[in-house]
Amino acid sequence: MNTAAKSIANDNRIEDEAPVAAPVPQPIQPPPAPMSPARAAVYMASSLLLFLTQGLGMNLLNANIYQLQGSLSATTTEIAWLSAAYMAPYASMSIALFKIRAQYGLRRFAELSIVCFVFASVLNLFVSDLHSATVVRFLSGMAAAPLSTLGFLYMLEAFPPARKLSVGLSLALMNTTLSAPIARIISPSLMDLGGWQALYTFEMGLALLALPVVYLLPLTPPPRAKVIQRMDILSYLLLAVGFGCLAVFLTLGRLYWWFEVPWLGVLLAGAIACLTLMVVLELPRKMPLIDLRWVFSKENMHMAGILLLFRVVSSEQTTTAANFYMQLGLINDQTQTMYAIILLASVAGGLVCTVLMLTRYVETAHVLALVLIAGGAWLDSQSTSLTRPEQMYLSQAMVAAGAAMFLPPVMAKGFAAALARGTTFLVNFLVIFLFTQSIGSLLAQAALGTFVTIREKFHSNVLVEHILLTNPFVAQRVSQLSASYGKVIADKSLLNAEGLQLLGQQVTREANILAYNDAFLVISIASAIGLALLLGHLGWRKLIPHRAAVPAVATQS
Repeated sequence: MNTAAKSIANDNRIEDEAPVAAPVPQPIQPPPAPMSPARAAVYMASSLLLFLTQGLGMNLLNANIYQLQGSLSATTTEIAWLSAAYMAPYASMSIALFKIRAQYGLRRFAELSIVCFVFASVLNLFVSDLHSATVVRFLSGMAAAPLSTLGFLYMLEAFPPARKLSVGLSLALMNTTLSAPIARIISPSLMDLGGWQALYTFEMGLALLALPVVYLLPLTPPPRAKVIQRMDILSYLLLAVGFGCLAVFLTLGRLYWWFEVPWLGVLLAGAIACLTLMVVLELPRKMPLIDLRWVFSKENMHMAGILLLFRVVSSEQTTTAANFYMQLGLINDQTQTMYAIILLASVAGGLVCTVLMLTRYVETAHVLALVLIAGGAWLDSQSTSLTRPEQMYLSQAMVAAGAAMFLPPVMAKGFAAALARGTTFLVNFLVIFLFTQSIGSLLAQAALGTFVTIREKFHSNVLVEHILLTNPFVAQRVSQLSASYGKVIADKSLLNAEGLQLLGQQVTREANILAYNDAFLVISIASAIGLALLLGHLGWRKLIPHRAAVPAVATQS
C-alpha cells in the first residue's frame, strides 16, 4: 500500500510539474541597436512637439482668461468652467490608456490618439458660445491625455535603457514645464491676429504637425497581453467620476465660494461615494486595476507627500504670481520678457538636474530646488503696488529653475520601485502621480486662492479701520482723489463720496497685494520646512550605517 501510495503521489507530482518542466521555447530577442545621434535628436524634438501640443492647449486658455470673456460673452466665473471641463477627464484618462495600450498595442494607441486630438482641435474652430466651448474643452481634455504619454515615450525612446530613467525622464519632465511660459509669450501676438480663433488655430496647427510625426517615427512596441478585465471597466468608471467631480469641485469652489452653492457639496459627496465604492470593489480582487495596498504603503505615501509639496511650491509661479500680475493690472504684453527669462531658467534647471541624475548626488537636485524656490518666494513676498516685472526677474527665474529640478529624482525613484514589482505596477504608480499632479495641482490652487481671499478680507478690515475723515491725512487724500471730478460735480457731498470710493479701490488693491505677499511667504516657509526635513532625512540615512557599525565593533571586542 505504501508503494502504491508513493507511486500515485509521484504521478500527481509529475502531472503538477509537467507544465513547468516543459516550457514553450521563446525566441530570444536581440537587444535593440543603439540609435544614431541624429535619429535620437529627431525623437527628442518630436517629444518636445507633443508636449507643447498638449500643454499649450491647456495653458493658452489660462493665459488669456480675461481676454476671452469678451469673445464668449461670459464672466470670469463662467470662463472657469472651461478649465473644469478640461481637467475633469484629463485627471484620470491616462490610467485607462495604460491598459488599453498594453492590450491593443502601442502603434494603434499612438495613431488613434493623435487623430482624436486633431479632431478635437478642429472642433475648437467651430466654437461660438460658452456652452459649445465647454463641450469642446471636455473632449479636448480626453484627447490631450494620450499626448503627454506619447511625449514621455518619444523622449525615453531616444536613450539606451541605462539612461531612460535618468537623462530621458529628466528631459521629459523639463518639457512639461515649458508650455506655460511659452503660452504667455505668444498669446499677445495670437490675440491680436484673431482672438479665440487664432489661439486654437495655432493649437490645430501644432496637432497637424504632430500627426505625421507619430506615423513616421515608430516606437518600440512592448509585449501585448490581455490585461483588461470586466471589473476593470466598472472600477475605472468609478475612479473617473470621482476624480472628475473632485476636479470640478476644486476648480470652481473658490469662485462660487465653498459654502454658498449646494451643488458644490453634491459634487464632493459624489466624489467621495464613487471613490469609496471603487476601493470596496478593488480590495478583494486578486488582480485589481489598482493595488491599493501597495499604493498606500509607507514608501508611496512618502513619495506622494513629496509630490504634493512640489505642487504647492511650484504653484507660486503658475498660479499665485500670475494672479498677482493681473491684480496689478499687468497684461501679457507687459510680462513677455519676464516669461522669456522663466523659460530660459526652466531649461537651465532641467539641464542641471539631468547632469545631477547621472551622478550619485541625485538628492542635491532636491536641495537646490527647495533653496531656489524658498529664496524666490521670499523675494516675491516683499512686493508692493509699485512692483513691476523688472523687479521679479531674479525671483521668478529662481522659482522656475527650482521647479524644473524638483520632480525628476522623485519620478525616477517611483518608476524604479514600480518596475521592480513588474510592469503591471506602473498603473499603480500612475494613480499616485496623476492624483498628486492633476488633483494635487488643483488642490494647491484652490487652497492658495482661498488663503489669498481670506487674507484680503483681513487686510481690508485692518486698513479700513484707519480711514476716517477726521484724520487730516485721510481728508487730504480724499480731496486729492476727488479733485479730478471737481469740474463736473458741484455738490460737495457727492464729490467727497466719489473721493471715498476711489480711496476704497486703492485700499482694496493694497489689501490684495498684502494677501499675495502672505501667500508668497507661506510658500517660502513650506519650501524651507521641506528643505529642513530633507536635510534631516539625508543626515539620518548617513547616520544609520554608523550606528549599526557600533554594536558590531562592541561585539568583536
